[in-house]
Parts: sequence; structure tokens; C-alpha cells
Amino acid sequence: MKNFFCLMIVALLPLCSGAQGSWERVAVPTGRTLRAMSFADSVTGWVAADSGLILHTENGGKNWEVQQTGTFADVASIFFYNKNLGWAACNNYRNAPYGTILLKTVDSGITWVPSVYPQENIFMSCILFLDSLNGWMGGKPHALLRTHDGGATWAQASIDTSTLAFFPVLNIAFYNENIGFAGGGMFDIAGVVWRTTDGGNHWSAIEPAYAPADEVHALHIFDSLNVLGAGGDPDFGFGVGLIRTADCGVTWSYRELGIQGNAYDIAFRNDREVWAPLGPRRRMIVSLDGSVTWNMVPTPDSTAIYKMKFPDTLHGYAIGLEGAFLRYRASSVGLGQEVASTVGPCLLGQNYPNPFREETVVSLTLPFTGRNDQPGNTGEPIKEITIKVFDVWGKEVARQVTRNHDGPEASFRFDGADFLPGVYFYKVEISGKSADLILPVCRSMIRY
Repeated sequence: MKNFFCLMIVALLPLCSGAQGSWERVAVPTGRTLRAMSFADSVTGWVAADSGLILHTENGGKNWEVQQTGTFADVASIFFYNKNLGWAACNNYRNAPYGTILLKTVDSGITWVPSVYPQENIFMSCILFLDSLNGWMGGKPHALLRTHDGGATWAQASIDTSTLAFFPVLNIAFYNENIGFAGGGMFDIAGVVWRTTDGGNHWSAIEPAYAPADEVHALHIFDSLNVLGAGGDPDFGFGVGLIRTADCGVTWSYRELGIQGNAYDIAFRNDREVWAPLGPRRRMIVSLDGSVTWNMVPTPDSTAIYKMKFPDTLHGYAIGLEGAFLRYRASSVGLGQEVASTVGPCLLGQNYPNPFREETVVSLTLPFTGRNDQPGNTGEPIKEITIKVFDVWGKEVARQVTRNHDGPEASFRFDGADFLPGVYFYKVEISGKSADLILPVCRSMIRY
């Protein structure tokens, strides 16, 4: 059996291994507010806006095509099960009968087939499919709907009759075929989380004693017991709040972060790095320790961002007001840090052999040496060169250090016999000098 083992390279300078990446704005062919987003893989995605607008990209947002939906209803949610099969929920506020128009495609959105949800004055906020037939929708004023036939027919789910049972549903997430959660509520009245442990046959709402005062906008399920919800109250200084359970939704705890604003979404890049957009605050918050501590970050061009998604650890996307589309740039440069180059470029080479079974060597070419007969050299050796290897979750698994290096090249031999098959990254830290690092492309390797 062949195990695939990819050693990937990140451009790096002296900084901590836990530093997060940054976001850049990418142009899209619309100035409308983008309200919904779905990615079938790391680069194939759709974003949607008011008046039935759906845009499609196959290269991570570099290029877009406008898809014809045949409706002018506002697209509130979009979901693709794979590259071909997708659905969208649109809210019709323009012409009676008011309500929800559903769209379905089986050809990547080249054609969308509309249908009208039969109950009037129900406006969907979210749509999710577990497979090609079984799906869920949530909406306002109170709706938690399921389908067993790919969206042809829908039925209201059975919800308990507690005080908080019949509030708007804003988001739905399933851990597996049995365990699922939904979040919602009403601003300044109550936030609600519903849970099911029998595949959605029955749902129960959070006990009022555990409920926050405002909506729960997004949920992240860690495992069958642990769930994190994002929300908050932008008024009166209460700010961003997180709601958490460690017993599959039986009990909940709510924590205010002391950050002004409201978290409209929550997106984990890995188990440590997590982001949340603050909408009209035109800020984002980021945690590098799995949501324990948080920092505030301005959005590019002061855009208002409402939705975020990481299809994998290397790709992230965010959408918001006035055609705002952001793309995540994985980097080890921390908040506010800028790289200053005082010497020529430094080349971090590809490891060799590639693939490897037990040992591999990483090479480094330096523009400066311990000699003073070349431009940029000071005659002083580099104090320390460190190569570190990380797994995809940011955990350091190996390192090599050389001190007082005085040559134009350096190499580091790693014993990888104990590495598990998987994706890894390596970076270089140079003490006492400043240099640009040229970023090679990621190369895959096969370990037999």
C-alpha cells in the first residue's frame, strides 16, 4: 500500500509558529452585498447576492462567471453537495405571494430550476444537505424543515414546546447522521440552540436558563459532545459572545469576550486558528488557541464581512457588503508585522529525496556569508539558523539548529521515520540577519 506524504513549504522569517495568515480583497463582478457562499472543494465555489445573483469560480476567486437563476428574489443561502449538485434558498419580498423560492442545479449552476415553497411568508435563512436526498432548511419567523427527496417536498420538523422552541432558525450543522444542532433567536430577546440526537426526528431547544440574550449566528461542532456558537450584542457594551456545550447540548455556558460587536459567523482553519467577522464593525477577530483568547483585526479596505469559510487549512474565503470577497493568505507573519529586506533573497529549497522513507534533507541558499568580500556581507557569521517542521494543525514535530554559520549554503537532515503519513510544513528562522525568502511551490512526495 502506498501512503501519500506531502512536505509543503511556507515562506517565513523570525516569528512564532502560531502566527496566523492574512486576508486580501479580490474583485468580483458586482457591487451588491454578498450574502451566501458555498465551496465544493478548495477552489470551486459560488457566492450569491440580492436579486437572484449567483457567481461561480473554479480557481478560488481569480475569475468569476455570472449564472442565470431566473429569479429576482434575494439569495439568502446556497449549498453545494459536490461540484454539480447544489441548492439555493431565495427570499421573495417583491411580489405576492411573498415567501421562499428554492433553486436546484445538477450541472454546477449552468441551469437552475426554481420551485416555490408552498407556505407563504416563510423566509429561509439557511440550507444544508447531508447527501443528495436528505436536507434541512431553517428560516423565519420559525421554520426547521427537512426533505427526503432532494428538495422536491419539505416538512416541518418536530420541535419540543419549550419557551424558546419557536424562534427564527439562522444556521444548521450536523456532526453525523444522528447528532445535529441549529442556532438562531431574536435580537435583544433570546438566542436559541436546538439539538437532535435521532437524526432530526425530534428537536429540543436550549433551556431558558442557558440561553443568551441575542441570536446565535453560527455553530462549530468539534465532536459528539463539544459545540461552540458565535453571536453577541453590539449594544450597550456587551459585545461578542460565545456559547459552548461539553455535553451534547444538555447544558451551555455563555462568555462575553469584552470586544465590541457581534460575531456573525465562526470559521476554524484548523483546531487552533479560528476567525469570526464582526459585520458593520468592519473588523474580524482571530484566536490562535482554539477560541480561548482573541485579537481584533481590521478588514481589508474596511469592508463589512458577514460570512467566512475554510474549505481546508490552506484556503479561506469571506464575503460581505458591496461585493466584498476576501481570500485567505496562509502566512506565518503575525499581526501587524512587516518583512524588511536588508539583503538579497534567501532561497529555501525543496527537500530531497522526495519522496522519502526515513530521511530527507532540506537545503538553504543564503545571500550573505561570514566573509566581507561580497555585497551585503558584514564579515560576521549568522548567529543561528533554525528549520522547524509542523503538522497541518500547527504542532511542531521536529527542528534542526545550526549556529555561527559562515557559508553561502546550509543543509538540514531530518529523520522522518517516526512521522505519520500526512501533510507537513517546514520553515526557516534566521537570527541576526534579515532576508526575503523565495517561496517554492508545494511538492508532493510518496512514502512507501
